[in-house]
Amino acid sequence: MTIKRAAILSCLLLTGCEEPLTLNSICESTPHMCSDLNQDSHCKEERAEVIFARYYEYKKPTEENKYTLLKNFESYGKCISLAAQIEHIKLKEKTTSRVEGQLTAQKEMYRLYQDTKGTTHPGLLYFHWSRQNDEEALTKLLQMEETDKVKKNKEMQLFLASYYAKVDVDKTINILYNVLELNKAGEQPPVEVYATLVSLYYKQDKFKHAYTFARVAQLSGFNDIEILPIKHQLTSQGKDLSPLDDLAQKTYDSIQGGEFISPRGI
Repeated sequence: MTIKRAAILSCLLLTGCEEPLTLNSICESTPHMCSDLNQDSHCKEERAEVIFARYYEYKKPTEENKYTLLKNFESYGKCISLAAQIEHIKLKEKTTSRVEGQLTAQKEMYRLYQDTKGTTHPGLLYFHWSRQNDEEALTKLLQMEETDKVKKNKEMQLFLASYYAKVDVDKTINILYNVLELNKAGEQPPVEVYATLVSLYYKQDKFKHAYTFARVAQLSGFNDIEILPIKHQLTSQGKDLSPLDDLAQKTYDSIQGGEFISPRGI
């Protein structure tokens, strides 16, 4: 969520709000939301997201708000830990505030993990498993995978795909197709959807499938997926790439139009 969206949504979330919240208004009314974070310009976006998320979780400590705050603190923690390694030559206090922000992220994430033990929130379950090695959390998440709040949520589907990619390739592909089916018109699926499909199909020697999704990725503006080895496999077999290019264009259009249907019929 961007800073601007967070500010606008604050009016919808908090009763009696006449004007959108700002960072300044939060820091003035609840200074403890801001004072233990870095005070310089490093990680500006991540810091702002944390402050808004802290405020919402403080006002309404639901599991959803705790989940949002946990994700934001993780992003902030990664950013500020790198910034903390940069020593400010003239202003030592700036380096100190970055270290304080790093420690705050660690402390707050620990609190959130403790607060959400025994959760049934799918996102929190994934974090407890993937970050805390909580196998019981994974078991609970897998038991929920056919429920709407998991099956109809792109983020949760990507979490499941990351798990199944190591144990069940076909199921992983089905899940990724579901992510594309869930994509709404005008939205851009995460690049890892295409990257994973290309990788899995290439390993299965399904080069036509791999090439098609590599081209879809290119059409989507993702140019980091290596397509030349796939193209070489096809052309060395005398395959005409034109039909696959046409299929990629149609697939791309259907995804962008929110009309993608899995070719597996699931």
